[in-house]
Amino acid sequence: MREQRDQAIHDLWIEYKDSGDERAREGLILHYSPLVKFVAGRVGSGLPRNVDQNDLVSFGTFGLIDAVDKFEPERGFKFETYAVNRIEGAILDEMRALDWVPRSVRSRVREIQRTMAELEHRLQRTPTEEEVADAMGVPPDTLRTHLGEIANLGFVALDELLNASEKGSGSISDIIPDLTAVDPSGSFEKEETRYLLADSINRLPDRERLVLTLYYYEGLTLSEIGGVLNVTESRVCQIHTKAVMSLRNRFIEPASR
Repeated sequence: MREQRDQAIHDLWIEYKDSGDERAREGLILHYSPLVKFVAGRVGSGLPRNVDQNDLVSFGTFGLIDAVDKFEPERGFKFETYAVNRIEGAILDEMRALDWVPRSVRSRVREIQRTMAELEHRLQRTPTEEEVADAMGVPPDTLRTHLGEIANLGFVALDELLNASEKGSGSISDIIPDLTAVDPSGSFEKEETRYLLADSINRLPDRERLVLTLYYYEGLTLSEIGGVLNVTESRVCQIHTKAVMSLRNRFIEPASR
């Protein structure tokens, strides 16, 4: 059954790319439409509640259509890998156009990142929350509140960190090429990225490193991590946000210089 379905999709691709048949195009869009809901759900999970999921699906659908139109099957890559990037990019582009994030929050993110970068350069290590708060001239509790607000807006996630490092949209898992394709340069860049990221994570304070490990590698929820560390879920969220901001300063910005 699966082989028959795969063959049918393969035939649709041939028909559409050879003749531009609109029915074949519509069939492809319909077949891959679940990808839009998947990506919209992943993006929407970190956005404020007032962001309508249906809007994200609508934005992502344009990305899917664009992916179908521009995909080149003969290049040997899986369409799903290519489409996820296009869909997520379309959603994020539209969200940026709507400018749903308050300017004050954007300014706060830049201020915290700049302060952390300056402290890391001077101290040659990841600064503590108390040190960051002192440099910003605010109480530690205020800094933690800011980190919580930023995290609730979905501003920082390890997936987004990997987006910038790979100069594209999507996480590392989204842009890994088909295993049957030979791309020595891509394999080298992927391994180098993994090495640099692992090294940066290992240089984080123990608690921040543990939070990232439990969340991204062990698959624990923030609530479960809170139980492990004996802190509240919101506190785990703050630790996670600070850790990823630190990784940004160490991993992304130096790579762009």
